[in-house]
Amino acid sequence: MTTPPDPVRALREIAYLMERVLAEPYKVRAFRGAADVVAALSPEEFAQHAAAGSWRKLPGLGESTATVVAQALAGRVPDRLAKLRAEAGPLATGGEGLLALLRGDLHSHTEASDGSASLEVVRETATLLGREYLAITDHSPRLTVANGLSVERLRAQIDDLARVNEQGEGCRLLPGIEVDILTDGALDQTPAMLAELEVVVASVHSELRMDSEAMTRRMVAAISNRFTNVLGHCTGRMIAGGRGTRPQSTFDAEVVFEACRAFDVAVEINSRPERTDPPDDLIALASETGCLFSIDSDAHAPGQLEFPAYGAARAAALGIPAERIVNTWPLPDLLAWTHAGR
Repeated sequence: MTTPPDPVRALREIAYLMERVLAEPYKVRAFRGAADVVAALSPEEFAQHAAAGSWRKLPGLGESTATVVAQALAGRVPDRLAKLRAEAGPLATGGEGLLALLRGDLHSHTEASDGSASLEVVRETATLLGREYLAITDHSPRLTVANGLSVERLRAQIDDLARVNEQGEGCRLLPGIEVDILTDGALDQTPAMLAELEVVVASVHSELRMDSEAMTRRMVAAISNRFTNVLGHCTGRMIAGGRGTRPQSTFDAEVVFEACRAFDVAVEINSRPERTDPPDDLIALASETGCLFSIDSDAHAPGQLEFPAYGAARAAALGIPAERIVNTWPLPDLLAWTHAGR
């Protein structure tokens, strides 16, 4: 018989299971927020609400979240949680062997930019998933729509990250950034700040419809920057999801991937299902060129840290050797590579 979870754990598990299938963010926030409210109650307050059944009087608890709390306290698995558990099959099939070889993830976001979770929650989740390391790569300053981090905020995050890493055994968080590639190919952060980081993912987020020649120059300039380790979601396409669809950028892929090979920059296999970027033909071309790869979640919520299952399935189907996927490498080897050109 399944042991019923406590109310806080039930609410958080519901949020997690919703995140891994890209449920509406506002719905996920409702369950995570309710969990935080209930967790913050004193034992006396908790007992009073349990006795009175007055969970909906708490700020942030509505009918759905209050029902979860009441059902968990009644000694049953809440209906909402039972349904999500029953639906929670593998995200992808075909790449299980390669997925098991992934030691880490080089692209993830937290509440500091446009993610939803704290460093502590992200680390706890990555540890439970068996990750040895996770790069925290929140956005850079000019991406204001995603609350990009200034030099001061990023330096404070590095300090916070070191503190979290000291909180017992678990996944090691690596200080990093997803830095915008500006229109001239420069990186949207100071060289001194980039030098303090372990992982730099460089991505295009603006002017995605530049003509092919200009976009090629822009991307090659960023790839040749000595701080760049990973070329993130290189086409910028969106094939599904709440933000709508978007065609891929045009650029000379042969030139771009040859630059990645020459400058030892990994091509990201972005595992977000609404991106699936690069498309298969470009992954094949990058492989033929001799590029390294990084299979990344681009997670913006804890449940999305499972997304590499999608990328692993694609990489396995396309025959990408595990040894050319940098996040299968032990951490010392990975860090020797990320710092080699600096």
